[in-house]
Amino acid sequence: MSYLDDPRVLFAAERTLLAWQRTAIALMGFGFVVERFGLFLRLVTNQPLSIAQRGASLWLGVALLLLGALMGVASAIQFRQVVRGLGEKEIPRGYWVNMGVVLNFILAGIALVLAIYFVASSG
Repeated sequence: MSYLDDPRVLFAAERTLLAWQRTAIALMGFGFVVERFGLFLRLVTNQPLSIAQRGASLWLGVALLLLGALMGVASAIQFRQVVRGLGEKEIPRGYWVNMGVVLNFILAGIALVLAIYFVASSG
C-alpha cells in the first residue's frame, strides 16, 4: 500500500502501462509484416515459395503476434495490481483507471484473431 497520497503515482503507473502497450503494438505490427513478407516475396519473384520459406515467415510472424498479445495482457494485469495498492487520494475522483487495461485486452484479442486467421489460411 502506498502512503504518498499523490495522484502522480497513478499517472506514473499509467505511463508505464502505455509504454508497454506501445511495445506490444510494435511487436504485433512487426509480426504482421513478417507474416505477410512471404506473400510479398512471392509477388516480387513471381515464383511460388518453398514450404520452408512460407513456414518460416508464417510461424515467426505468428510468434511475434502472440508475444505482443501476451505482453499487453501481462502489462494490464500488472497495472491492475498497482492500482489496487493505491490509496483513495491517489486516484482522482471520477478518473477511469481501466481504459488502458481494456484497450490492452482488445488489442490482445485482435492479435489472437489475426494469428488464428494466418494459421488457418496457410493451408
